[in-house]
Amino acid sequence: MAPLSIDPRSLNADERAVLEHILSAEFDGASQLRNQLDRTEVTGAWGPDSVSVDLQVREPCEHAALSTELVPVDAHVHDPSGAYVGEILVWTDRGATLAALEFACVTDEMPTSLPTVMHGRLSWPS
Repeated sequence: MAPLSIDPRSLNADERAVLEHILSAEFDGASQLRNQLDRTEVTGAWGPDSVSVDLQVREPCEHAALSTELVPVDAHVHDPSGAYVGEILVWTDRGATLAALEFACVTDEMPTSLPTVMHGRLSWPS
């Protein structure tokens, strides 16, 4: 399914908080990706009610040099009881710039919001 095009907009507070949490991990290219956040826009939604979005970084920016398109951070999401409900994936454009934020949920219900960062973990209400 192709993403729904939207007028480019700034990251909202939830998107920014999740990205900041994930990019706070140390890995090759993390610093460059963190520095891109102020220049990152949301350019598409993965569906009418999806919290997963496509991202684009406005130039000029410092490019990362990741060897993969997926940011190498395990960002598991748990509900308040501690049950695993999915994970957040951060995708890059050829390892250089932020390209997408995905909530890969394993529950029967599609999430209507991104998880929150609580006590250093990603938590999603059940």
